[in-house]
Amino acid sequence: MEIERKLLEAVTEGSVDAVEDLLRQDPLLLDRALVSCSSSSDSPLHIAAMLGHVGLVRELLRRRPQLASELDSAGSSPLHAAAARGHAEVVGELLAADPEACAVRNQEGLTPLHVAAAKGRVEVVGELVRVVPESVRALTDRGETGLHLCVVRNRFMALKALIKGVGGQNSEVLNWKDSDGFTVLHLAVAKKQFETVKYLLSSTAVDVNALNANGSTALDILLQSPRDLRDIEIEDSLRATGALTAKDMPIILEDWKPSIQRRITRTSASSLQLKEESFKKPAGKQKQTDWLGRKRSALMVVASLIATVAFQASITPPGGVWQDTLRANDNSTSGDKPHTVGKSIMASNGRTTYGLFMIFNTLAFLSSLSIILLLVSGLPIKRRRWMWIQMVIMWIAITAQVVTYFIALRDMSPTNDDVQRMLRKVTEISVLTWLCVVGVVFVGNVIRMNLWILRKYGYIKEKDTSAAVDDEPEEV
Repeated sequence: MEIERKLLEAVTEGSVDAVEDLLRQDPLLLDRALVSCSSSSDSPLHIAAMLGHVGLVRELLRRRPQLASELDSAGSSPLHAAAARGHAEVVGELLAADPEACAVRNQEGLTPLHVAAAKGRVEVVGELVRVVPESVRALTDRGETGLHLCVVRNRFMALKALIKGVGGQNSEVLNWKDSDGFTVLHLAVAKKQFETVKYLLSSTAVDVNALNANGSTALDILLQSPRDLRDIEIEDSLRATGALTAKDMPIILEDWKPSIQRRITRTSASSLQLKEESFKKPAGKQKQTDWLGRKRSALMVVASLIATVAFQASITPPGGVWQDTLRANDNSTSGDKPHTVGKSIMASNGRTTYGLFMIFNTLAFLSSLSIILLLVSGLPIKRRRWMWIQMVIMWIAITAQVVTYFIALRDMSPTNDDVQRMLRKVTEISVLTWLCVVGVVFVGNVIRMNLWILRKYGYIKEKDTSAAVDDEPEEV
C-alpha cells in the first residue's frame, strides 16, 4: 500500500518527522507492521537499527516497545542488526527496551554478542557485556563463546573489550572449551596470534595446561604445527608461564580420556598413588625437557635456513649460468671456452674452484637436511646424547656454509693485486676468528662432559639438578 511504502522510505531516510506525520494519518500503521513483518524480511525497527538512526529507533520504541522483540526471516532481532553494524548507541536503546533480546539466537545460532564479537565491534561488545553480563556465557551451536569467535576471526581489540567486561580473572569463561575441547588459548596458539597469546598469558587467568578433546595442551598444538620463526616467541611465552606438553604432565582424571578412567577404576588406591607419583617429574627434569624443546626448535629453524641457502646456491652458482651456447668449432672473438646454455659459468672457467664450491655446499645442504629428517622422523631420539650429535652435525653444516661463502667471494672478486691482497687478509682474519669460536665451544663442551663423568662416578659432589640441569646429559 502507498502509506506502507512511504513509511519504509521515511525509516530508510531516518526522518522522525515524516514517520510521526504518517502515524498521525494512520495510528495503526505500526500495528500493521507488527502483523505483517512475519512475512517480510525487516520491520521498520530492523531497518532503523541497521542504518543507525538513533532518534528514529528511540521514537519507534516509545510508541511500540514490542518491536524490539520482533524477528526477521533469518531469526535476527533489531539488536542483531545494530550489533552487526556497530551502532553502540542504538544497541543501548534496544537493550533498555528489551534486555532479554541479548539472549536471542538467530538461525545461525548466534546471539547479538556473537555477531558483534565476530565482526570486531568493540564498542558494541563493551555495551552488551556492561548491560547484560550473563550474555558472555551464551554459546553457539559449536559450543563457542564470544571469546572463541574473537580469536577465530582475529578480532584482538574486541577480545580485549570482552575480557575487560567479564574480568580477566573469570577462569570459567576464559577456560571454556568448545565442542572440540579448544579454549581461546588453544585457538590463539593454533592460529599463531602472538599478540593474543601474550595478552592472554600476561593479563588473564587462562589455564596454560588445559587439554583439548585430543589430550593436547597449547604447547603440544604449537610443537605439532608447521614451524616458523614466530613460533619461538610463542613457545618462550608459553614456557615462561609454566606451559607443559601432555606427556610431561602427571596423570590427570579428566573426561577427555575415558580409557585412563576405566584403567584407574580397576586399580587399587595404593597402586594409583604409586602410578601418579611415578609420573611426577622433579623441577630439574622439567628444566631438562624445556632445554631439549628449545634446542630442537632452534635446530629446526637454523637447519631450514641453511638448507634453503645451500639449495639456492646450487641452482644459481656464483657468476650465474651461460645465456648462450658456444661450440668448439664456432668462431669466437671473446675468448670464451666452449659452453652450453644453462650451464654454470664458474664450472667452465675454474673446474677446481667449482668442484670445491659444490662439495662444501652439498655438505652443508645434506647436513642440514639430516637434522630436519631426524627431528621430524618420530624416532625416540630424546636423550641428550642424540641432541649433542645433532648439534655436531649443525657445526659441520655451518662450517661448510662458511667455506662455501669464501669460495664464492673469491671467485667473484676481481683479479687485480690490491683486491686479492685485501680479500686474502679478510679471509685470514675471518677464518682465524671462526676457528677460535669453534675451539672455545668445543673446549667448553669437553669440560662439561668431563665434569659430568666425574660427577657420575662420584669423584666430585653431585650438582643440584634444580639449580642447573643443563650440565647433566641424562635421559628425559
